[in-house]
Amino acid sequence: MLKSTGILAVDVMKKNISQIIEIPEGVNAGKEGREIIVKGKEGEIKKKIETSKILLLIEDKKIKLESKNATKRERKTMNSLKAHIKNMIKGVQEQFEYQLKICSSHFPISVELKDKEAIIKNFLGEKVPRKAKILEGVNIENKGNLIVIKSIDKELAGQTAANFEKATTVRARDRRIFQDGIFIIQKAGRKI
Repeated sequence: MLKSTGILAVDVMKKNISQIIEIPEGVNAGKEGREIIVKGKEGEIKKKIETSKILLLIEDKKIKLESKNATKRERKTMNSLKAHIKNMIKGVQEQFEYQLKICSSHFPISVELKDKEAIIKNFLGEKVPRKAKILEGVNIENKGNLIVIKSIDKELAGQTAANFEKATTVRARDRRIFQDGIFIIQKAGRKI
């Protein structure tokens, strides 16, 4: 609601808001400056908080996010930050798993894992292999026509899976006929 004061309109809908996140047993959370650190049985994740308008407090197995005189933007940022922290807590308890399926109807596709890169050979009969970047902190298993990606960081696992899909996108061909590629079939425990 805007309140008119002659020339300028002033926003009077600002409120003090806060969110509380419970820290489960077996998970430790800490703070170093503007960085939050979450440790669990699977490992440790660090994430930097970019906003200075949201205060982060950790006390009594609870993470509290606060903002004084918050606007809609700060409310949205706080909800996003809460979702990221929940994903961090879930990730250090059990890893996020993405499954991709190698589909080939014309030419048999083979995937070779080298260092931090996946080399996709014989895609649509191409002589030059395609490459997909594997991000740091991601474990990949190649099981025939199934690729399993695991990581404690949901963002890294999801981006690596997207890199595989993006590397095998087909352009300028009819998708009804050329259905070859590598496709995500399961996202972090959810079937697609």
